[in-house]
Amino acid sequence: QVQLVESGGGLVQAGGSLRVACAASGRTFSPYVVGWFRQAPGKEREFVAAISWTGGFTYYADSLKGRFTISRDNAKNTVYLQMNSLKPEDTAVYYCAAAGTHTWPVVHITDYDYWGQGTQVTVSS
Repeated sequence: QVQLVESGGGLVQAGGSLRVACAASGRTFSPYVVGWFRQAPGKEREFVAAISWTGGFTYYADSLKGRFTISRDNAKNTVYLQMNSLKPEDTAVYYCAAAGTHTWPVVHITDYDYWGQGTQVTVSS
């Protein structure tokens, strides 16, 4: 069992930056692919980014490439999502998730075994 806790969300102005973190406890984090998803009010949860267990492979939603960067520190059992040039449409609850068995890239909600509770990111115009 892996427990995931997101942190770092908040309110930021458009054009600003924010880094959210996903800390794991329980079983070791390192064998898992970790992904970030987001869900805006009234919308379905959507894939944002994923990172392989070594950190050597990353994958992004096409619309977010160049603005968002996913990284991980397995020694700290933490995965980060750096978000730059934020837009009001980036406003959402951001969730991290961990996938055990998988075929890369891991982009579907149903591929993930463990989920955090989410952290709210609000971008004001």
